[in-house]
Amino acid sequence: MDVPVSRVKEIWLSAERQDQRVEQVLAAARAQGVVVHQVERDTVDKFAPGVQHQGCAARCKPLESLDEKGLLNLIENLNEPAFLLMLDGVQDPHNLGACLRTAEAAGVHAVVAPKDRASGLTATAVKISSGAAERVPFAQVTNIARLMKDLQQMGVWLVGTSGEADTTLFEADLKGPLAIILGAEGKGIRRLTRDNCDQVMLIPMQGETESLNVSVAAGVCLFEAYRQRHL
Repeated sequence: MDVPVSRVKEIWLSAERQDQRVEQVLAAARAQGVVVHQVERDTVDKFAPGVQHQGCAARCKPLESLDEKGLLNLIENLNEPAFLLMLDGVQDPHNLGACLRTAEAAGVHAVVAPKDRASGLTATAVKISSGAAERVPFAQVTNIARLMKDLQQMGVWLVGTSGEADTTLFEADLKGPLAIILGAEGKGIRRLTRDNCDQVMLIPMQGETESLNVSVAAGVCLFEAYRQRHL
Protein backbone atom coordinates (compact mmCIF):
# COMPACT_ATOMS: atom_id res chain seq x y z
CA MET A 1 0.00 0.00 0.00
CA ASP A 2 1.34 3.46 -0.95
CA VAL A 3 -0.93 5.30 1.49
CA PRO A 4 0.74 6.28 4.80
CA VAL A 5 -0.76 4.31 7.68
CA SER A 6 -1.55 7.60 9.46
CA ARG A 7 -4.28 8.27 6.84
CA VAL A 8 -5.80 4.79 6.96
CA LYS A 9 -8.87 4.36 9.17
CA GLU A 10 -10.02 0.81 8.34
CA ILE A 11 -8.86 -2.00 6.07
CA TRP A 12 -10.82 -4.81 4.42
CA LEU A 13 -8.77 -7.84 3.34
CA SER A 14 -9.96 -10.81 1.34
CA ALA A 15 -9.60 -13.97 3.42
CA GLU A 16 -8.23 -15.64 0.29
CA ARG A 17 -5.06 -13.55 0.51
CA GLN A 18 -2.39 -15.40 2.48
CA ASP A 19 0.97 -14.01 1.40
CA GLN A 20 3.90 -11.91 2.57
CA ARG A 21 2.50 -8.59 1.34
CA VAL A 22 -0.72 -9.14 3.28
CA GLU A 23 1.33 -9.96 6.38
CA GLN A 24 3.15 -6.64 5.96
CA VAL A 25 -0.18 -4.81 5.72
CA LEU A 26 -1.46 -6.56 8.82
CA ALA A 27 1.71 -5.80 10.79
CA ALA A 28 1.61 -2.09 9.85
CA ALA A 29 -2.09 -1.91 10.73
CA ARG A 30 -1.61 -3.55 14.12
CA ALA A 31 1.28 -1.20 14.94
CA GLN A 32 -0.95 1.82 14.29
CA GLY A 33 -4.14 0.44 15.83
CA VAL A 34 -5.95 0.33 12.49
CA VAL A 35 -8.99 -1.96 12.40
CA VAL A 36 -8.65 -4.81 9.89
CA HIS A 37 -11.65 -6.78 8.61
CA GLN A 38 -10.92 -10.12 6.94
CA VAL A 39 -13.87 -10.78 4.67
CA GLU A 40 -14.97 -12.63 1.56
CA ARG A 41 -13.67 -11.23 -1.72
CA ASP A 42 -17.22 -10.29 -2.74
CA THR A 43 -17.30 -7.82 0.15
CA VAL A 44 -14.09 -6.14 -1.07
CA ASP A 45 -15.62 -6.01 -4.57
CA LYS A 46 -18.50 -3.91 -3.19
CA PHE A 47 -16.07 -1.32 -1.81
CA ALA A 48 -14.17 -1.04 -5.10
CA PRO A 49 -16.57 -1.92 -7.94
CA GLY A 50 -14.83 -2.35 -11.27
CA VAL A 51 -11.38 -1.83 -9.74
CA GLN A 52 -8.50 -4.34 -9.69
CA HIS A 53 -8.16 -4.13 -5.93
CA GLN A 54 -6.07 -7.32 -5.41
CA GLY A 55 -8.20 -8.29 -2.44
CA CYS A 56 -7.57 -5.21 -0.32
CA ALA A 57 -9.48 -1.98 0.28
CA ALA A 58 -9.04 0.79 2.83
CA ARG A 59 -11.02 3.76 4.15
CA CYS A 60 -8.70 6.74 4.39
CA LYS A 61 -8.69 10.39 5.28
CA PRO A 62 -8.69 12.45 2.05
CA LEU A 63 -5.44 14.00 0.89
CA GLU A 64 -5.24 17.70 1.65
CA SER A 65 -4.01 20.29 -0.83
CA LEU A 66 -2.05 23.40 0.09
CA ASP A 67 -3.53 26.83 -0.54
CA GLU A 68 -1.56 29.92 -1.64
CA LYS A 69 -0.45 30.75 1.90
CA GLY A 70 0.62 27.20 2.62
CA LEU A 71 2.63 27.03 -0.60
CA LEU A 72 4.41 30.32 0.06
CA ASN A 73 5.22 29.21 3.60
CA LEU A 74 6.66 25.98 2.25
CA ILE A 75 8.92 27.91 -0.15
CA GLU A 76 10.05 30.34 2.55
CA ASN A 77 11.19 27.45 4.74
CA LEU A 78 13.23 25.60 2.10
CA ASN A 79 16.96 25.32 2.67
CA GLU A 80 17.69 25.12 -1.06
CA PRO A 81 16.49 26.97 -4.20
CA ALA A 82 12.79 26.35 -4.84
CA PHE A 83 11.87 23.94 -7.63
CA LEU A 84 8.19 23.97 -8.63
CA LEU A 85 6.01 22.50 -11.37
CA MET A 86 2.95 24.57 -12.29
CA LEU A 87 0.20 22.99 -14.37
CA ASP A 88 -1.99 25.60 -16.04
CA GLY A 89 -5.33 23.84 -16.47
CA VAL A 90 -4.42 20.15 -16.83
CA GLN A 91 -7.79 18.40 -16.66
CA ASP A 92 -6.93 14.73 -17.17
CA PRO A 93 -6.29 13.06 -13.78
CA HIS A 94 -4.09 10.48 -15.51
CA ASN A 95 -1.79 13.28 -16.65
CA LEU A 96 -1.82 14.90 -13.21
CA GLY A 97 -0.88 11.60 -11.58
CA ALA A 98 1.93 11.03 -14.08
CA CYS A 99 3.21 14.59 -13.53
CA LEU A 100 3.25 14.06 -9.76
CA ARG A 101 5.23 10.86 -10.17
CA THR A 102 7.77 12.55 -12.45
CA ALA A 103 7.94 15.61 -10.20
CA GLU A 104 8.90 13.50 -7.20
CA ALA A 105 11.58 11.69 -9.19
CA ALA A 106 13.07 15.02 -10.31
CA GLY A 107 13.12 16.50 -6.80
CA VAL A 108 10.32 19.03 -7.21
CA HIS A 109 9.27 20.69 -3.95
CA ALA A 110 5.61 21.19 -4.92
CA VAL A 111 3.20 20.82 -7.84
CA VAL A 112 0.78 23.71 -8.36
CA ALA A 113 -2.55 23.83 -10.22
CA PRO A 114 -5.59 26.13 -10.32
CA LYS A 115 -8.72 25.17 -8.39
CA ASP A 116 -11.04 25.75 -11.33
CA ARG A 117 -11.14 23.86 -14.63
CA ALA A 118 -8.28 21.58 -13.63
CA SER A 119 -7.89 18.12 -12.15
CA GLY A 120 -7.45 17.75 -8.41
CA LEU A 121 -6.27 14.78 -6.38
CA THR A 122 -8.90 12.34 -7.56
CA ALA A 123 -8.66 8.61 -6.89
CA THR A 124 -7.37 8.16 -10.45
CA ALA A 125 -4.68 10.82 -10.09
CA VAL A 126 -3.53 9.35 -6.79
CA LYS A 127 -3.38 5.83 -8.21
CA ILE A 128 -1.47 6.87 -11.34
CA SER A 129 1.02 8.79 -9.21
CA SER A 130 2.17 5.47 -7.68
CA GLY A 131 2.47 6.99 -4.23
CA ALA A 132 3.96 10.34 -5.26
CA ALA A 133 0.70 12.14 -4.43
CA GLU A 134 1.30 11.14 -0.81
CA ARG A 135 4.79 12.62 -0.75
CA VAL A 136 4.87 15.64 -3.08
CA PRO A 137 3.00 18.71 -1.78
CA PHE A 138 0.15 19.64 -4.14
CA ALA A 139 -1.22 23.18 -4.11
CA GLN A 140 -4.51 24.33 -5.64
CA VAL A 141 -4.76 28.09 -5.98
CA THR A 142 -7.61 30.40 -6.94
CA ASN A 143 -5.53 32.85 -8.99
CA ILE A 144 -2.48 31.60 -10.90
CA ALA A 145 -1.53 35.10 -12.12
CA ARG A 146 -1.49 36.52 -8.59
CA LEU A 147 0.54 33.57 -7.32
CA MET A 148 3.05 34.09 -10.12
CA LYS A 149 3.59 37.68 -8.99
CA ASP A 150 4.04 36.53 -5.38
CA LEU A 151 6.61 33.97 -6.51
CA GLN A 152 8.50 36.58 -8.52
CA GLN A 153 8.70 38.79 -5.43
CA MET A 154 10.30 35.82 -3.64
CA GLY A 155 12.92 35.53 -6.37
CA VAL A 156 11.45 32.52 -8.17
CA TRP A 157 12.17 32.53 -11.92
CA LEU A 158 9.04 31.62 -13.91
CA VAL A 159 9.68 29.67 -17.11
CA GLY A 160 6.73 28.84 -19.34
CA THR A 161 6.65 26.43 -22.27
CA SER A 162 5.42 27.14 -25.79
CA GLY A 163 6.12 25.80 -29.25
CA GLU A 164 6.33 29.41 -30.43
CA ALA A 165 9.21 30.40 -28.13
CA ASP A 166 12.63 31.45 -29.44
CA THR A 167 14.66 29.92 -26.60
CA THR A 168 15.03 26.15 -26.37
CA LEU A 169 14.90 24.11 -23.19
CA PHE A 170 18.63 23.50 -23.45
CA GLU A 171 19.43 27.21 -23.72
CA ALA A 172 17.34 28.27 -20.72
CA ASP A 173 18.96 28.77 -17.32
CA LEU A 174 17.10 26.47 -14.91
CA LYS A 175 19.52 26.42 -11.99
CA GLY A 176 18.15 28.93 -9.45
CA PRO A 177 14.77 29.26 -7.68
CA LEU A 178 12.49 28.04 -10.44
CA ALA A 179 8.92 27.26 -11.47
CA ILE A 180 8.40 25.42 -14.76
CA ILE A 181 4.93 26.06 -16.19
CA LEU A 182 3.16 23.65 -18.51
CA GLY A 183 -0.24 24.13 -20.09
CA ALA A 184 -3.37 22.10 -20.63
CA GLU A 185 -3.62 19.21 -23.05
CA GLY A 186 -3.72 20.53 -26.62
CA LYS A 187 -3.97 24.21 -25.57
CA GLY A 188 -0.72 25.05 -23.84
CA ILE A 189 -0.40 27.77 -21.24
CA ARG A 190 -2.98 30.56 -21.33
CA ARG A 191 -2.05 33.97 -22.72
CA LEU A 192 -2.25 35.69 -19.32
CA THR A 193 -0.05 32.99 -17.80
CA ARG A 194 2.48 33.36 -20.61
CA ASP A 195 2.51 37.14 -20.24
CA ASN A 196 3.44 36.75 -16.56
CA CYS A 197 6.38 34.42 -17.25
CA ASP A 198 9.96 35.67 -16.96
CA GLN A 199 10.96 33.46 -19.87
CA VAL A 200 9.29 31.11 -22.34
CA MET A 201 11.07 28.11 -23.82
CA LEU A 202 10.32 25.30 -26.25
CA ILE A 203 11.22 21.63 -26.36
CA PRO A 204 13.10 21.09 -29.65
CA MET A 205 11.65 18.14 -31.55
CA GLN A 206 12.32 16.25 -34.76
CA GLY A 207 9.78 14.78 -37.15
CA GLU A 208 6.22 16.00 -37.64
CA THR A 209 4.91 15.67 -34.09
CA GLU A 210 3.59 19.07 -33.04
CA SER A 211 3.48 18.60 -29.28
CA LEU A 212 4.09 16.16 -26.45
CA ASN A 213 1.69 14.84 -23.86
CA VAL A 214 1.90 17.16 -20.84
CA SER A 215 3.26 14.45 -18.56
CA VAL A 216 5.97 13.60 -21.10
CA ALA A 217 6.82 17.28 -21.51
CA ALA A 218 7.03 17.57 -17.72
CA GLY A 219 9.55 14.73 -17.63
CA VAL A 220 11.71 16.30 -20.34
CA CYS A 221 11.70 19.77 -18.74
CA LEU A 222 12.09 18.69 -15.12
CA PHE A 223 15.02 16.40 -15.79
CA GLU A 224 16.84 19.01 -17.86
CA ALA A 225 16.40 21.30 -14.85
CA TYR A 226 17.60 18.46 -12.59
CA ARG A 227 20.69 18.03 -14.78
CA GLN A 228 21.53 21.73 -14.65
CA ARG A 229 20.90 22.01 -10.92
CA HIS A 230 23.15 19.04 -10.11
CA LEU A 231 26.09 19.73 -12.40
